[in-house]
Amino acid sequence: MWKIYKWNGHYIQGDLVSKHRSEDAAIKKASKELDFVFAEKVERGKEILIWLDDNSHVPVGVIVKKTRG
Repeated sequence: MWKIYKWNGHYIQGDLVSKHRSEDAAIKKASKELDFVFAEKVERGKEILIWLDDNSHVPVGVIVKKTRG
């Protein structure tokens, strides 16, 4: 499950925006909800993170997927 979070003024992974079954659907929804220009995909441990940054590389949100085993 891909989860989209937006920055709430205190945490980057602050407010849950939506959940999606595919990465493409999550990115489409994030582009509608958040104004991001740059996206960086990182695999860390058992999760996949897509960091979303604005034009001046300030984080505005993140897309998270926790993977199994």
